[in-house]
Amino acid sequence: MRLALYEPDIPQNTGAILRLAACLGVAVDLIEPFGFPFDDRRMRRAGMDYLDQVEIRRHPSWPAFLAARTGQIVLLTTQGDRTLPGFGFEPADILLLGRESAGVPPAVHEAADMRLRIPMRPGLRSLNIALAATLALGEGLRQINAWPE
Repeated sequence: MRLALYEPDIPQNTGAILRLAACLGVAVDLIEPFGFPFDDRRMRRAGMDYLDQVEIRRHPSWPAFLAARTGQIVLLTTQGDRTLPGFGFEPADILLLGRESAGVPPAVHEAADMRLRIPMRPGLRSLNIALAATLALGEGLRQINAWPE
């Protein structure tokens, strides 16, 4: 299982997600362009010294990511047609998260093999992407029995 961030634009969230991935032994795909310099001090502060402990693959574009992927793309989106609790994860799944400010464009949305939403109370828009990544990754790792020892 992998995490993928589509054109992230908030360095603190990217750092927090990289730290999460390091702690849980999950690789991360970063799809450029970013909305900040990759060595941004805010990202480093959120990721702390964990950033050296995570496998990161940078992709210069969405087409480059698609060419390199090996599993099905599971997009986390407020427009998902299925909910997280009802989905069955596979070990090769790639959990894709969109830009904090804009999500993903229609072409990326349509390219996903699955579109999942996290159920929330009515009237609320969305979770922070680092929190959404944590919920979905935790459920995925639980289902495939892949939590670190």
